[in-house]
Amino acid sequence: MSSNIEKSYEEAKQLYAKHGVDVDRALETLANIKISVHCWQGDDVRGFLNRDQELTGGISVTGNYPGAARTPEELRADLEKAFSLIPGKHKVNLHAIYADTDEKVELDRIEPKHYEKWVSWAKEQGLGLDFNPTCFSHEYSKDGFTLSHPDPNIRKFWIDHCKASRRIGAYFGEQLGQTCVTNVWIPDGYKDTPADRLAPRQRLKDALDEVFAEPINPAYNLDAVESKLFGIGAEAYTVGSHEFYMGYALKNNKLICLDAGHFHPTEVISNKLSALSLFAEGILLHVSRPVRWDSDHVVTLDDELLDIARELVRGNLLGKTHIGLDFFDASINRVAAWVIGTRNTIKALLRALLEPVEALKKAELEGDYTTRLALTEEFKFYPFGAVWDYYCEKSGVPVREEWLAEVKAYERNVLLKR
Repeated sequence: MSSNIEKSYEEAKQLYAKHGVDVDRALETLANIKISVHCWQGDDVRGFLNRDQELTGGISVTGNYPGAARTPEELRADLEKAFSLIPGKHKVNLHAIYADTDEKVELDRIEPKHYEKWVSWAKEQGLGLDFNPTCFSHEYSKDGFTLSHPDPNIRKFWIDHCKASRRIGAYFGEQLGQTCVTNVWIPDGYKDTPADRLAPRQRLKDALDEVFAEPINPAYNLDAVESKLFGIGAEAYTVGSHEFYMGYALKNNKLICLDAGHFHPTEVISNKLSALSLFAEGILLHVSRPVRWDSDHVVTLDDELLDIARELVRGNLLGKTHIGLDFFDASINRVAAWVIGTRNTIKALLRALLEPVEALKKAELEGDYTTRLALTEEFKFYPFGAVWDYYCEKSGVPVREEWLAEVKAYERNVLLKR
């Protein structure tokens, strides 16, 4: 290890220790946090089952940067490169359309065997896998409805797809020894004001009841449901609103998925975590960056990301919260997007773990808001960077922006030749 990095780290430890912050313990905690890295950043949400299908469900990927993955092998290679530049051992989040099979299979007939190559690869890499049914970009979703569709035959197709997805998730968990989170998101809604808001929600509730009817060992698979405020083509009414899924999850002991881009522009998910933690079975986060709407920009180290991390640490919520990423940008190098977003998420968690939480809480409880504010502000300039550099070097990944040279070389040698 570089002597300068180690020296800066030891000096930082002493500064943090004055306020009761154990830096070594913070790094131990950080090393055990797994970020679920979304596969769909690598190929612009195309997948491999229906690559020629137009994107639907309000999903839009902009840009034409060269080098998008075209095959499962290319996607896994790109993920390997990204993970080699990210400290820690993490998970990969797959959508159902990323099956790796030569068999022509419909979404309602997918089985674990169609993802066996992903499982073998994850074992080799020491990674976990999460899963999502893909209720978009399909002939049966083109009119904007899936699990709440008025046609019982189409509705059954999506119910069977979600059932199959849960079984695949359980297979992942059993094979890899890491619990899989299978998250259900649907794009259902109306572009203009509906005459009947209740009936679609009743159909969705009944469909979800059928989807989740089969008992599955929670050690292998946990179910999550994800709300959304609106989407392109569903601006006036979304069947799966926050209120709907919050009620459903609390009543049925499911994880509540909070996506940073799925709420009003001035509404943040960091402020919801403590409230939901008192009642929810658990929480799934989709960390993203909305710019004016749910545009899924690459995660930056902004105020909301820092606040999310602070809430998880200050509220001791890391044990019941699953952290995943959800962004896609085709205007920049896709591998770099993974690295930037994931490293930023880990940085935010480290920043939170290095705060003098007990001192802040003590000051607050005593009504000493001056100390609370002063410490909060001063700690923004404590040598977090020295601890981050040490963690990266100790983890065997590039320090600071050194990773960018590796991505540029990978682009020249691999991505630009596709």
